[in-house]
Formats: sequence, structure tokens, C-alpha cells
Amino acid sequence: MTPSITIIGAGLGGLVLARVLHLQGIASTIYEADASPTARPQGGMLDIHAHDGQVALKAAQLIDTFKHLILQGRQAHRILTPDGHVLLDLPDNGTGDRPEVQRGELRQTLLDALPPGTVHWGHKLCDVRSKRAGVHDVTFTNGIRFSTRLLVGADGTWSHVRPLLSDAVPTYTGTACVETWLFNADTRHRETAHVVGGGAMSALMTGKAIMAHRERGDTLHAYVLFNRPLKWFDAINFSDAAAARQQIAQEFDGWAPAMKALIEESDLPPVFRPFYALPVGHAWSRIAGVTLLGDAAHVTAPNGEGANLAMLDGAELGLALGAHPGDVEMALSHYETALFARTQDNTVDGGDLHKMLSTENPAERMADLFSRE
Repeated sequence: MTPSITIIGAGLGGLVLARVLHLQGIASTIYEADASPTARPQGGMLDIHAHDGQVALKAAQLIDTFKHLILQGRQAHRILTPDGHVLLDLPDNGTGDRPEVQRGELRQTLLDALPPGTVHWGHKLCDVRSKRAGVHDVTFTNGIRFSTRLLVGADGTWSHVRPLLSDAVPTYTGTACVETWLFNADTRHRETAHVVGGGAMSALMTGKAIMAHRERGDTLHAYVLFNRPLKWFDAINFSDAAAARQQIAQEFDGWAPAMKALIEESDLPPVFRPFYALPVGHAWSRIAGVTLLGDAAHVTAPNGEGANLAMLDGAELGLALGAHPGDVEMALSHYETALFARTQDNTVDGGDLHKMLSTENPAERMADLFSRE
């Protein structure tokens, strides 16, 4: 019989796991550091792929609900040169297999599909130790402590569970982004809204880029990317939003004013997000009663696959546990074998944007890549 499962982290992967387990009558409890579902923003748009994210949602029996979250038109993508010249303008004709949704709305859908009380909020893991074979002690900052026979680390890049299985530590990829937002863009920032268009916009030159996406309503969410060492960002005072905006915008002197406005006129303080990655081919030897999923297992530079793979991890782990109710170790072994094989290519591809930004004419290279897909 499968023991009750302890899941650390209420991200998309952990929630899909809990949902798939629930459908099979297997109990689980999620422990999440956030104080509530709305304690912090959940990020921007996600393109949910037919070959992984949508497979997971089908396993969770939520594919029809998911379809109601899709924002029509957001698969459109235009690629520009820094002066605003359009190199490629791909419309969303409704036939694409990567529909866009808001991450927060998808997360809430998964939360709503779980029995009340499945997620314990305000539980930040601070220590986890193997007590004996197959038994693990977990301790939270709120003082709660207990032992579990089946522990799943769905706790992201800086996972506290990972050290039970692996000595690997994520390292900086050489690329970081600064996030900005424009609200009510169609009325307050018309030229910028026109440049971004109905979906996504990418403008690149060697070493830097401005990418933006139209979210629900007329919010424009921008990602300003740099190939720079971490020390370079130390000179930016992100605690002074106006000064940070100005300093970042200076790096784009000569770019089209409508694109620079995504930085200069941001309605929220800019948020700095460096990109980290685990070693390519990260894997571990089987340790009784514990495993990982999502970024805890295979974080890489953003490549459009992270959330999708996390959900697929959760679904496949849940299905494996359901298929082997009397042999947890066999279930975990089957899950990890498939996990390692599946993520190998994606971790290799994760550095492609960093490499592209390091080349000459990256905008033309991206336009050529998208035109051939």
C-alpha cells in the first residue's frame, strides 16, 4: 500500500502530482512556504505544449477547464530589430499547439481541483534529514517537525530536498533578466502596445534583448535580458525604482522609443531575476523514499519548457505510484528512469537563448529559427 505522500512546494508540478494522486485515491499533503495562494505574484504567461504540459493536464482530468483559460491571439509573435524594423510577424491563426495562459490562473485551477486542506500554507522547509532507510525527518521554520516515508521535492531551484539525493548546486548561466510592466497599455502607452502587438515581441542585439508579452487585458509584461556577470548588476540600485529604470534604459540608447518605454515607464519597480541551471544531465542514484520533480530536478535557463516539464513530471510520478501501489521503490525507479531520459535534451537546449545573444545578428537568427518551425 502506498504511504501518505509529503510534497514540498505548491508550484505547478507539485499540484499536478497531488491531483493525479487524488484521482487514484492516494493521499498526499503539500507544504508550501508562501503564507497563502495570493502571497506573491505567480509570474506571467505560459505556453502550454501539446507534448508535455497538455499531456499532464489530461492526466489530471483538467484539460477542458484549461481550455477556458486560454487567451486567444497570444501565440502571435513578432521579432524586431532594435530600431523597430519588423523581421518576422507570425499571427495567431488558432492552429498553434502552444496556447498561452496566465500562470496564476492555471495554478488556481489546480488548487481548486484538490480536496480542501491538501495544501498547508506558511510551511517553509528549513531542514530535512534521512533518519533511516526510507524515513526522512522534515523541519519547518514554524517549528513543525515530522517523519515521512515518501518525500517529494517540488521546491524549485534552491530545493532543500535535493541534497538528500545529489551534491549538485545550480550555477549562474551568464544571463539575467529584469522584469517590468505597463498597465492599460492600449490607452496609456499606445505606441508601445502597437509595437508589441497581440502576443509576444522580441527585439535582440548582441548581449541584450527586450522581450514582451501581452497578458490578460492590456497589460504588457517585459523581460529585459542581459548577458552580463552577476557583478555587473551589483551597480544597479534596485531599491530605487526610478534610478534602476534609468540605468537599465541607458543600455538601450538608440533603440526605438516605444520599446525603451517598456523600461522607462514601468508601472511597477523593476525586478531582477538571474538565471541558474543544474549541470546538464543531472541525475542521482536511487535513495529510498525520496525523489524530485520540476526545477528541483532539472532547472535550466528559461527555454519555454520549465513549467511544462514540471507538470509532466508530476503527472508521471503520480501515475507511476498509482501503477505500483505495493512497491513504491519500483514506482520511483520507473519514474526517475523516464525523467532522466526526458530532461537530457531539454537541459542541453536551455542555453540556446544565452548562446544566441552572444552571436552577431541575434534578431535575424531568431527570425530564421521561428520561420523554419
